[in-house]
Amino acid sequence: MGKTALLAALALACVAAPASAEVVSRTADGFTLRFAVGVETTAEDVVAAVSELPRWWDPAHTYTGDGANLSLAFEEGGCWCERLADGTVFKHGTITGITADRVTMNAALGPLHDKATKAELTFGSAPENRGRLVSIDFVVEGPGLGALADPVDGVMRQAFTRWVRQIEYGEP
Repeated sequence: MGKTALLAALALACVAAPASAEVVSRTADGFTLRFAVGVETTAEDVVAAVSELPRWWDPAHTYTGDGANLSLAFEEGGCWCERLADGTVFKHGTITGITADRVTMNAALGPLHDKATKAELTFGSAPENRGRLVSIDFVVEGPGLGALADPVDGVMRQAFTRWVRQIEYGEP
């Protein structure tokens, strides 16, 4: 690999990696995750990238293994859904709010489904330097769910990286 290609690869790796990613809090019955990074973008582009969730969500973290089966009705009350092989529709989440710089969902994803009493997923942004601080916050509560903080953190860390790439480059 040439010096220019190596420098470009290193720069890309630095951009794609979250500036902060952590399990903010954890109890036996819940956890809070937060991912954030500064990006040269606009609030409109951040929200638009959320609306493209079926494009950037990793199909490995779907029930069908195919991102083409995902849909997102981008409106308050809209469903983040997946069409299963038998034609039934599985609801991953519901949009509870959309503002100029934030999208909030009730989204008890994967192993949290039917166990979480709260699963608030927020995609947000705030002004920072020449761009925006983009973030994902995921607050989960339910009996015994604190034990799932680390595996959910891994999935959401990957989702965050793919979402940021969608914002910056128009593809995950």
